[in-house]
Amino acid sequence: MKRKIIEINEELCTGCGECVPDCAEGSLQIIDGKAKLVADKLCDGLGACLGSCPTGALQIIERDADAFDEEAVEEFLAEQKKKQGGGGCPSAQLKTLQPINPCQAANEATSQAGSALSQLSHWPVQIRLIPPTAPFLENCDLLIAADCTAVAYAGLQQDFIQSRVVMMGCPKFDDQQAYVDRFTELFKTRRLNSVTLLIMEVPCCSAMLQIVKKAYKDAGAEVPVRQAVVSAQGRIIDEREW
Repeated sequence: MKRKIIEINEELCTGCGECVPDCAEGSLQIIDGKAKLVADKLCDGLGACLGSCPTGALQIIERDADAFDEEAVEEFLAEQKKKQGGGGCPSAQLKTLQPINPCQAANEATSQAGSALSQLSHWPVQIRLIPPTAPFLENCDLLIAADCTAVAYAGLQQDFIQSRVVMMGCPKFDDQQAYVDRFTELFKTRRLNSVTLLIMEVPCCSAMLQIVKKAYKDAGAEVPVRQAVVSAQGRIIDEREW
């Protein structure tokens, strides 16, 4: 039968895997470094994965394909869950971590300097993978950071991630309205101690500021917000509170 179904441009696909968590049917997998459609009958053709591809390698086309089979999807997902030990997609599992400290590093006989130790307290970190109801969000100091700050600002771990819960993303490549909705619900349902917003000086990062401001207003939030802007050379060039 002819119907709508996903098509993947392998020349554009980088194998980043961003599309995989957005496919509820599990029909997309990274195979040999590229996103692949596992089977036609597992794809519903609705295109929920389109917005997560940073290179535009995914599109919905109409072609001859096996009919979408919900029972086959359930069987496939159950099989995948069994293979992964019942945990589903690793990136979607919420985990609370214990940040590494210098004493722990010494006990493990590591050679890392104190400044190189991870202060990450949870997993995952991507905005679209963290539900607003995640337990580690309650009574936390929240850091909302643009992806690029992680490589631009050398002191990110000690100056921003330490003692904070971090949510990272890119408003240019991700669904901005989905960000607004997620942060609005988060501000409404979680008791936050503070919010720190860390963005780059580049124009596309201004969208993150507008997203957080809209969500803050829509939720009627009153939590203190600190805003910091990082230059392309890795310096904090602006800091303010609102």
